[in-house]
Amino acid sequence: MRAIGPNSLSLLLFILAFGGDSPHAEKLPLSIEFEVGGVTYVETIPKPEEVIGHRIGTRHSAPHQIVAYFEKLALVSDRVLVRRHGSTYEGRPQIHAIVTSVENHARLEQLRQNNLRLSESPETVNRNEIRQMPAIVTMGYSIHGNEASGSEAAMLLLYHLAAGQGVPVESILNDMIVIIDPMLNPDGRNRFVNWVNGNRGRVATTDPQDREHREPWPGGRTNHYWFDLNRDWLPAQLEETKGRLQLFHHWRPQVMTDFHEMGSDATYFFQPGVPSRTNPLTPPATSDLTSQIATYHARALDDLGSLYYSEETFDDFYYGKGSTYPDINGGVGILFEQAHSRSLHRQTKTGVLDYDFTIRNQAATSLSTLEAVIDLREQLLNNQQAFYLEARELARKSPFKAYLFDKSSDGHRGLTLIDILLRHRIKVYELNRDREIEGMQHKRGETVIVPTAQPQIRLLSTIMEDVREFADASFYDVSAWTLPRALGVEVKKFGRDISDLLGEEINEGIRPQGRLSGGESSYAYLMEWGDFSAPKCLYRLQASGVATRFLVDPVEVVVNGESRAVDRGTIVISVVQKGVHAQRVHEAVRQVVQEDGAQVLSVSTGLTKRGPDLGSPASKILERPRIALLSGPGTNQSQVGEAWFLLNEQMGIPASLVDVSILGNMDLSRYNTMVVAGGSYKDLPEGFLERLKVWIGSGGLLITMSDAARWAIEQKLVDENLRESENKAANVPYSEVRRSQNAQQISGAIFEVLLDNTHPIAFGHRPLGSVFRAHTIVVEPSKSPGSNVAVYSDAPLLSGYVSKENLEHLKGGASIISRKVGSGAVILFVDNPNFRAFWQATSSLFLNAVFFGRSL
Repeated sequence: MRAIGPNSLSLLLFILAFGGDSPHAEKLPLSIEFEVGGVTYVETIPKPEEVIGHRIGTRHSAPHQIVAYFEKLALVSDRVLVRRHGSTYEGRPQIHAIVTSVENHARLEQLRQNNLRLSESPETVNRNEIRQMPAIVTMGYSIHGNEASGSEAAMLLLYHLAAGQGVPVESILNDMIVIIDPMLNPDGRNRFVNWVNGNRGRVATTDPQDREHREPWPGGRTNHYWFDLNRDWLPAQLEETKGRLQLFHHWRPQVMTDFHEMGSDATYFFQPGVPSRTNPLTPPATSDLTSQIATYHARALDDLGSLYYSEETFDDFYYGKGSTYPDINGGVGILFEQAHSRSLHRQTKTGVLDYDFTIRNQAATSLSTLEAVIDLREQLLNNQQAFYLEARELARKSPFKAYLFDKSSDGHRGLTLIDILLRHRIKVYELNRDREIEGMQHKRGETVIVPTAQPQIRLLSTIMEDVREFADASFYDVSAWTLPRALGVEVKKFGRDISDLLGEEINEGIRPQGRLSGGESSYAYLMEWGDFSAPKCLYRLQASGVATRFLVDPVEVVVNGESRAVDRGTIVISVVQKGVHAQRVHEAVRQVVQEDGAQVLSVSTGLTKRGPDLGSPASKILERPRIALLSGPGTNQSQVGEAWFLLNEQMGIPASLVDVSILGNMDLSRYNTMVVAGGSYKDLPEGFLERLKVWIGSGGLLITMSDAARWAIEQKLVDENLRESENKAANVPYSEVRRSQNAQQISGAIFEVLLDNTHPIAFGHRPLGSVFRAHTIVVEPSKSPGSNVAVYSDAPLLSGYVSKENLEHLKGGASIISRKVGSGAVILFVDNPNFRAFWQATSSLFLNAVFFGRSL
């Protein structure tokens, strides 16, 4: 059965979006009946324009208008239920509509619970039950805020399902529960819509150089902190992601769509992607279903005369995207990419591209998705059941039975790993009692166990395991994302049956528990360094007016009559301070212990049993950071946002976002720290570099990352050298140039570095560490003694793809260099330490630089 017939979709969208007097009427076929494919529309359900004040496609709809339309239809239609699953950093609601028949709504929770059995207890679901089960379909739109056509199509789809009468609509409502998420990125959309609507005259121009067409930095693609939300499905660090993950696992759909836009001169793409770049953990049956569904999209776009393609450009490898995350959860994810108009009308190489045309195509494939699910419903349900039935066999064949790691070690970053696992419905257990396991002592309350014998074994594997073998050398996104390495958590694999080790299941995230050993002190407190939250605690102490120092050498102190080893980086907090009452010090310490998880020792003397005394020159005074974070055109939006998010959102540290356009007359004296993320800094105001050099020499701290590290070397801010690489694409046939070039890119892989953990920037870390690299810049190790904080090992590849040539070129190169310059310092992070907010192991190195860099 087909829900949409030839030519009928054009009239459907014509009626819904533009009405009978549309200036676009000449585009439509003449021989069309008013009744569309057996569907008529009841007048009691308002069309979008009756609520939002304009016809779809005639201007860009704002987030509040979309929410208003969804909520209005929930009030007037018994087919529609609208719920909120989260909110954004700017406080906008994340909403979704649950659309199904009245009969299904009456037993909605029962249907949901039945659907969950496919993944939780698939062996209990028989063939007859599957024949009667509705499919769950999640329709997700415009996760990139300036890829706006999808959200408009979502309103058309909602109207069609709420107001439509006839067999095609009734079949959808009876056989499916359709969940419509109309805008996955409300903040980004709001930023974009305000620009295009505010910079358009009554008569829109098609000129790509017009202001409407030239969205300013940072644009509307990203969220409030300038993150690409479509890369966060797996690391799950952002509030918007946490809400949509909760919604996903609440329903566990068989199909999830992901509507995007691409270059304006392109056509239309739908999955499957490049076959050789499908993640091997994705079952062949999932790929087969994706291909079957694709035929429905092709037919719908054929009917409209729209050009399209599949199996090129995009891939299904990284599971952190909305189109691939369902594939590792027993569903089918589908990516759609429509050529963008961005503005209302845009001149392209093939003519004028209209916003309403882009909406039409998105609506067409929305309906073709539902049409496919009607026909393939039982296959999709069987596919999800089989996916989870196979999990037991995969667990049986696994060479190990569990992962073990400590919650409290590694700077409490193990707690972050637990939180991520739980968000993905992966089961985590406490160790039931103190045990020796394969020669290692493990304590109850500290060690956790993650069994491989569980429904999410495939997802667990992609989170925990390194991968170094690939069928293809090209990647649309990253080639590696091993989370324990990103977090710096040491994980052990356990080979035998672990059923006798399992204690209570952990069902919710755990906050770090602070501890004050020794009670209230009359002399000083020592706050341990190394916890991911320690910088947050330190800044909070400084902001309350408490003076702090840090130890550059390990010492041994006495706490409650017992000797305690204290490591480098430990923060010294004197009780007696100038201008600060002792009671304020006590209260500040109690707050960071109770609220932020600080680990604090109370000592009654400045004398140590071993090492320098607490007041020695080896106890360095810490200055409160006053940070300028360069932003604006030319800077790397993602890297700036990642640093901003880390400092502001995670650590509670204010950072001034200073636009590069004001550097010419910027008052540098307001800051003691400047952070320069990757980007291009070729067009800085005249004279700024000389002023910057004076500022550094007078005590300023410059922290550079990625491309900015190369810029600092090229501008002679430090006396270091880039390692030149050869042209590896020479003598390559024309047909192989693109492939050869892709093979020489490092799209995102994980490498081993040797850390000098006697250096303040590496305090709290082991001698071996992991870094994430997504570029080919290589810097020679510094010839200045003690300046090489991290260098690549001789066998650096840990996970991901890198060509043999690039791997050889990288060996022994520098990853972090710290140089004293006059009274100040320049720190080069050759790699991006804050990648996508989940590389906490290297983010903590960056935070060390922020606090300790001025004391080098």
